[in-house]
Amino acid sequence: MTSFHGLPYIDVRVSFNSFVPADIEKDLADRLVNTYMRRLVEAPALHDKVEFEIVYSCYALDLPQRMSLLQDFDFSNRDISILRDSLRRLTNGIIHGERGLWKTDAAKIETLNARRRTILDADLEPAARIYWLLEDCKRWGTLPFAGLARAGFIAMQMLRSLVAIGILDDRQYHQFLAGTPTVSGNLVRDMGEMARPMFLEKYGHLRPGTYDILSPRYDEAPDMYLGTDAPTPHESVSDGGEFRLSLGQMKDLAGLLHANGLEMDVVGLFDFIKAAVQGREYAKFTFSRSLSDALSLFNQWGAQLGFTPDDLSYADIRILEDCAVSSDRPADTFRRMIAHGRAYHAETCSVTLPPLIMSEEQVWSFDLPATDPNFITQKSAEGHICTAESPRETLKGGIMFIQNADPGYDWIFTLGIKALVTAYGGVNSHMAIRAGENGIPAVIGAGEQLFNTWRKARRLRIDCSNRRVDVLQ
Repeated sequence: MTSFHGLPYIDVRVSFNSFVPADIEKDLADRLVNTYMRRLVEAPALHDKVEFEIVYSCYALDLPQRMSLLQDFDFSNRDISILRDSLRRLTNGIIHGERGLWKTDAAKIETLNARRRTILDADLEPAARIYWLLEDCKRWGTLPFAGLARAGFIAMQMLRSLVAIGILDDRQYHQFLAGTPTVSGNLVRDMGEMARPMFLEKYGHLRPGTYDILSPRYDEAPDMYLGTDAPTPHESVSDGGEFRLSLGQMKDLAGLLHANGLEMDVVGLFDFIKAAVQGREYAKFTFSRSLSDALSLFNQWGAQLGFTPDDLSYADIRILEDCAVSSDRPADTFRRMIAHGRAYHAETCSVTLPPLIMSEEQVWSFDLPATDPNFITQKSAEGHICTAESPRETLKGGIMFIQNADPGYDWIFTLGIKALVTAYGGVNSHMAIRAGENGIPAVIGAGEQLFNTWRKARRLRIDCSNRRVDVLQ
C-alpha cells in the first residue's frame, strides 16, 4: 500500500504479481502481469473486479474458455497449458477437503479467540494490553483472514463458473448463497431469540466502521443500534426456494470435476464453497473483536489522560511505541502526535484523486471513471432513500445507502429495509454476502458518481435481474 498525501492506494503491479503461481517461469510471469496491466488500463471500471474479470488466480471449471483470451495477446498454446496446469495444482492444494490450506488458517482464528481473553485478563499496562491485542490480531487474525478470504474468492469463482458452463442457473446460484448462513447472518435471528445481555456478549464488539474509534460499539450504545422493539427481519431470506441439484446435474458436474483434474467430488465441492464463505465471515467477525477491544482500551487510556475520542481519532498507532521509549509524559506524547495528526488530516482532506491512477498527469486532472455495479439476487425493490443516519422509524421499507459497509452495519438488517446500495465493494464483499444471505436486492460497488446521483433522489426502483436502477422521484 502506498499513501499519497494520506490517501491509500494499492500498487496494482505488485498485487498482480502476487496472483502469479510461484512455479511459473519468469518470462511467462512477466508477460502475464503486463497483459493484466494492459487490460486494466483498457477497462479501468474493472479495478474492483480484477480477481473475477482480469486475473487468472485459480482453476475454475470455466477457466479453459476464459483463458482463450490470452491468444489475442500472443500467448502460445504451451504458455496457456503451463499456466492452466499450475493453477490446477495451486487450487487443489487450497481446496482439498483434508489437506486444504484454508483449514490451517481457520485453526489460527481459534487461537486468536483464546489469546484475546488471556490478554484482557492479564495484569498489564494499558499500552502493553493494546499492543498485544493488535499484535495477536495481525498474527492470528488478519493474516489467516487473508488466506480464508483467498479461499472465499476461489469458492465464489467456482460457484460462478458453474453458472458460466450451464450446470447451475442464476436462480440456483442465489438460492445456494441464501442458504449459506454466516456468523453475521445469525445476528437477526439471535437478536430476536437471545436476552439482550447474551446478545451483546456475542455481538457487542461490532461497530459501524470497524476501524473508526469515533463509532460506538453495539454494547456501548445498544439502543441506538438495536432499539427497544423486536427486530423486523426482511420478509424473505430465500430466493425462490431451497437449493437442490438434480441427479443429472450431479452426474454432469462429477464428470467435469474428474475431467478437469480437480481432486474433490460434488458434495466436497459444495462443502468447500459453503465452508470458505462462512470461514471468511467468521474470521472477520473474530479479528474485529480484538481490534474493537483495542480501540475501546485506547479510548479509556486517552480519557484518563484528558483526551476526548475526537482527539484520539487523530493519533497514530505509533503512539504506543513512542510512549514506551520516550522519557516524556504520556500526556505530552499524546498531545504532540494528535496535533501532528490534525494537521496531516487537514492536508489529506484538501486532496482528491481518482480511484485508479494510471499516469502522473491524472494527479492534476481526471474524470471519475464509470463503474459497473454488482447486482445481488435477482429480485426487485422499490422504496424511499435512507441512510444509517436517518431516523430509525424511517428505515423500514427504505433503500439503504451506505458508502462502504462492514460487519458493524449488520444491524440494518433488523429494521426491515427493502434494498441496499453501497459506493464501494465487490461481489465477494461482506455486504454482498449478507444481502445474498438475506435475499435482499442490493447494488454493491456502484461507484461515487452513481451512488451520489441515486442518493439525491427521493425514491428508487432496483431491478437486479435486469441490472437497472430507476429514479422514480
